[in-house]
Amino acid sequence: MEENKNLIRHLKILSKQYSNIEQVAEEIINLQAILNLPKGTELFLSDIHGEYCSFSHILNNGSGIIKNKIEDIFSNQITEHDRSALATLIYYPEEKLALIKKNTTDLKEWYSITLYRLIEVAREVSSKYTRSKVRKAMPKGFDYIIDELLHLQGCGPDKETYYKQIISSIVELDRADDFIVAISNLIKRMAIDHLHVIGDIFDRGPNAKQVMNTLMKFHSLDIQLGNHDILWMGAACGNKACIANVIRICSRYDNINTLEEGYGINIRPLTTFALKTYKDDDCEKFMPKVYDYNKYIRSDEISIAKIHKAIAIIQFKLEGKMIKEHPEYEMQGRLLLDKIDYEKGTIKIGENIYHLNDINFPTIDPKNPYKLTKEEEEIIDRLQKSFKNSETLDRHISFIYSKSSIYKCFNSNLLFHGCVPMEENGEFSKVDIFGRQLSGKEYFDYIDKVVRKAYSEKDQIDKSKDAIDFMWYLWCGPKSPLFGKDKAATFERYFVTEKETHKEVKNPYYNLAEKEEICNKVLKEFGLEEKNSHIINGHIPVKEKDGESPIKANGKLLVIDRRICKKL
Repeated sequence: MEENKNLIRHLKILSKQYSNIEQVAEEIINLQAILNLPKGTELFLSDIHGEYCSFSHILNNGSGIIKNKIEDIFSNQITEHDRSALATLIYYPEEKLALIKKNTTDLKEWYSITLYRLIEVAREVSSKYTRSKVRKAMPKGFDYIIDELLHLQGCGPDKETYYKQIISSIVELDRADDFIVAISNLIKRMAIDHLHVIGDIFDRGPNAKQVMNTLMKFHSLDIQLGNHDILWMGAACGNKACIANVIRICSRYDNINTLEEGYGINIRPLTTFALKTYKDDDCEKFMPKVYDYNKYIRSDEISIAKIHKAIAIIQFKLEGKMIKEHPEYEMQGRLLLDKIDYEKGTIKIGENIYHLNDINFPTIDPKNPYKLTKEEEEIIDRLQKSFKNSETLDRHISFIYSKSSIYKCFNSNLLFHGCVPMEENGEFSKVDIFGRQLSGKEYFDYIDKVVRKAYSEKDQIDKSKDAIDFMWYLWCGPKSPLFGKDKAATFERYFVTEKETHKEVKNPYYNLAEKEEICNKVLKEFGLEEKNSHIINGHIPVKEKDGESPIKANGKLLVIDRRICKKL
């Protein structure tokens, strides 16, 4: 009886999409055929950090896939130089065409040869997909011609003549350039079926905006949030501590233009304040890490250093306020401004006393060190409005929310950016979040809800304050799965010379996950079978030059942060 009820329910569902049994059978046959095709190529990227040039090149070359296909097809037919030239043409067709047209005498012959080669590559990269899927991906205008050319192989002499005539007509009608661009884009499109971005799109590099614009146009992708992404998301929600961190990092890496020109964030009030407040301070410890001397003169570099110091002090004050308001974060050890002896120029960290390498703190009241001055309050309020009202930032953050999650299970792989917080004994850490003790998958799922609440209710502070505050904890909290360290030693790196104070201890997960049994435990926690599943992890760089392998735990763990961004 129960089986009949289930059958009727399923038939009712099918009837909404299919009008008769023949259509259902046809779709079943189609799906079964698709299941027998090779799986589409997935590309995994992590820690892009605003490095658009490197990111764009990886997409253009299909992370090496296109070059490998060219080698497979032409290794015994054309020279290595010609194979390399063909690859470059596919990656950057407009630029390569401009160079070739300057340096080639018999352009007609080059067009004919090149079109044949491009069609061969297109046929190879599209072979694992259904004809319908390839057709949908074809550029409009050339879709019929490309479809014909891709499916004429081995069709007899009449078809061969037809094939040659199409090629000849493309050249004769002066459409070869456009066709080359179109088929090159198709090859790149088919080389990567799906893109996984495993965290950290923003910060450090200068072109996060361009990265985001490219991602928004990409045909199929998902995003697992990194701590740098959550920082910008928190800033867009209006979290002042996140805003201060974003501006500090942009100052540190000479990326003020990302804020001003990329997102229309007005930092002029901060600039005016910084130049006045630190007028006689060289701010040596705050000089930008990457400095483009083609853009600026020396005085501008010093101006950025002053902005950098001003926002850093504001950040430390705001973070102190956050820590005091949320004792459940267990971050009282990061309250350092009240540990400074402002007369002696020393600070107590743990049980040790250290001399500060910079003792100029004109905006800090030693009796109330976490209190913002009136001017600092006005600056951060204006910055908050600027972040919340940036249309471009809102568009990018909305897209991230639509495509992102804290973790994802995809094709038997578990994808996340940082770690699954663990104790030294291998047990999942219990985290107090809004009065609930959570761990493992349950913790991740709840974080995802909180992150979405922060954005959807960002203008209803009475409802969303705790959620918006928690965005900052996810950026740098000791049990944040996106951060994965016991602390962010930001203050110490600026003001204390002794390097032992700079150490940030990684969560035990990172050592434990090199054991197969721990990876299996994590996979089981997230509902995946141990036998054929893997963890794909970003965040922690793989030091291949030191002999470290990105494949760990007998193949169960794949770490993919291989430093798209510059190492500084």
